Amino acid sequence: MSILILLIIAVAVLFGVRSVRMQVITRPAFTFFKKVLPPLSSTEKEAMEAGDVWWEGELFRGKPDWNKLHGYAKPTLTPEEQSFLDNQVQTALTMIDDFDIVHNRKDLPPELWEYFKKEGFFALIIPKKYGGREFSAYANSTIVATIATRSVSAAVTVMVPNSLGPGELLTHYGTQEQKDRWLPSLAVGKELPCFALTGPEAGSDAGAIPDIGVVCRQEFEGEETLGISLTWNKRYITLAPVATVLGLAFQMRDPDKLLGDKKNLGITCALIPTDHVGVEIGRRHNPLMMAFMNGTTSGKDVFIPLDWIIGGPQYAGKGWRMLVECLSAGRGISLPALATASGHVTTKTTTAYSYVRQQFGMPIGNFEGVQEALARIIANTYQLEAARRLTTTGIDANVKPSVVTAIAKYHMTELGRDVLEDAMDIQSGKGIQLGPKNYLGHAFMANPISITVEGANILTRSLMIFGQGATRCHPYVLAEMEAAGMEDETAAVDRFDQLLLGHIGYATRNALSAFANALTGSRFSSSPVSGPTQKYYRDMNRISSSLAIMTDLSMLIMGGDLKRKEMISARMGDVLSQLYLASATLKFYEDNGRQHDDLPSVHYVMTERLHLAAKALEDAIRNFPSKIAGVLLKVLIFPLGNHFTAPSDKAAVELVKAMLKPSPARDRITFLCSEFEGDTGGIAEVEDAFLAKYEARDLYKKLKKAQRSGHIKSKLPMLELFEVALEKDIITDAEYQQLLEADKKRLAAINVNDFEKL
Repeated sequence: MSILILLIIAVAVLFGVRSVRMQVITRPAFTFFKKVLPPLSSTEKEAMEAGDVWWEGELFRGKPDWNKLHGYAKPTLTPEEQSFLDNQVQTALTMIDDFDIVHNRKDLPPELWEYFKKEGFFALIIPKKYGGREFSAYANSTIVATIATRSVSAAVTVMVPNSLGPGELLTHYGTQEQKDRWLPSLAVGKELPCFALTGPEAGSDAGAIPDIGVVCRQEFEGEETLGISLTWNKRYITLAPVATVLGLAFQMRDPDKLLGDKKNLGITCALIPTDHVGVEIGRRHNPLMMAFMNGTTSGKDVFIPLDWIIGGPQYAGKGWRMLVECLSAGRGISLPALATASGHVTTKTTTAYSYVRQQFGMPIGNFEGVQEALARIIANTYQLEAARRLTTTGIDANVKPSVVTAIAKYHMTELGRDVLEDAMDIQSGKGIQLGPKNYLGHAFMANPISITVEGANILTRSLMIFGQGATRCHPYVLAEMEAAGMEDETAAVDRFDQLLLGHIGYATRNALSAFANALTGSRFSSSPVSGPTQKYYRDMNRISSSLAIMTDLSMLIMGGDLKRKEMISARMGDVLSQLYLASATLKFYEDNGRQHDDLPSVHYVMTERLHLAAKALEDAIRNFPSKIAGVLLKVLIFPLGNHFTAPSDKAAVELVKAMLKPSPARDRITFLCSEFEGDTGGIAEVEDAFLAKYEARDLYKKLKKAQRSGHIKSKLPMLELFEVALEKDIITDAEYQQLLEADKKRLAAINVNDFEKL
């Protein structure tokens, strides 16, 4: 007992007496922290400063405020936005023949180009005072996704001017003169923009762009002008072949110090008419046969005046921050919209196809092998729609959640790939035979484009999500780094001392929380709701605190090496990502009004998210470079082992059975794949067959019963089966006609296009 009292007194003195604490704890910790401090490049520092911390910050800190999540506004469309979807977008869909666009024209038809321009499809983000639509991020996403259900090429054509590019950069940073000059013309499609960032030597490492602009004086429009001599070589630039105005990112140099004392000003963005002397628009690329315009641009010693810099001369060297701020928003809208469209299409068509396609005398949707893949499609689509809504909610709240949008871009495009692969497996011959009726093939072919652009997925996962999130979202680390960088060491140590006490308390709380929740199965953890989803909030509290304590130990032990340990960094990023996706799922369920028929999807998705988060934690612990720390983490996080399992077979079967019929739950995750009169793309055809066969379901049961009882032979061709049933008065003439019509639609839906010659 006396030893315990002495120990308590010692700890109290050590932490409570400032002079003792400073000497024994703070100064050694400060020295160690500076030594292991991960070095930040200027571009990394700007990227961190440019983004905002949003919901991911709660998930990273070990104790999420779930009421904050529930308090975020439910994304909705304004009457104007809904009208645009109901009218202009629906009209555009009737003008799309994607097979003709991709295989014959290799371009959009002229009338569709003109309709997009005239109706403001390229002006969704431009303010109304300049003639734009000024729609929300959610509306922008919904419009792009709806178009993408019928044509990726058309969707990308609309998407790009409303993502990172001249329109967005001018809106946020342009001078008044630049806005007045360009935005009205961009709004009506008189000017078509492209933005040139990527080059042969700079892809994901956009900060290393080699394109150079040198400040100098040259003659421009008859007068000696202070400007920039530009040389660039860019590739993969969407809309470049048809663009009239080029946004260009380059490294700006001022060797003669004409603008000030700095010779290297940094990345800068300028706006250049493509008919300007020296601008070269090169040949087209062929991005996996998709027909959206994509190509090259270059220029050598092209002179432009300084006021062509977006934002004017005062924005020289500020281009990287501008790009990061705008890229984070675009990354959370555009590519996730394409991925979500893939989910809606595959769920709508594959549930329908699985119901109408028969093998061995029954719908293929009754086979468990098909159900396993179909359950993944349905659950992943629910997840995609949930993540789309939560991510655009953040953007519409005027935050720039760079980590969240990186999560959305990476995981949603990967989920888009997953749903397409599963759909192709189930629809098989229907999916692989291209033609006007094929609604999967082009999206399947195009998916790697989304995986690649706006930051390659491998690097987004291994470098960005945790690499930025660990520092940006941590409640203490970024402030500690700033303290370590202060020039006044006395002030730095004082500031570090204040932070250190809080950091120690934070880490202790998370360690105890992780351990206690692991021992009790999170039964005593808090939840903002009761009922069927309560357990998921409790388990997410446990995973969050586990991630927090593991992050602290990783930074402590690996320091600056952590960002080079990309596999561990990626796995820890996966934990954060799964928590974010799970949060989106629970928010979607709440926003839908806790619909009971959503629960099979929610249970499947949440079980999968928690399973993957726990697996990522377990794998990171198993590969932790310090074996002693690895053992400690395992004791804290999984003292009784990892019991988070993947969804059960029973859950998969229940989910699929609930979706192999028309229902509000099915409508909620297929509504982007809207129906319209005259749709010849195959989607309406398979849906019509599905509805017709479902309406006749009692007649099919009657026929099955007759076969089982021996009144009709068990193996007869479908049409002969109908005729025999009619002859034996098992069905009426009206029922016979209904079955004939349903089977006619079924055959049309499962058939594919053929050609005399290719």
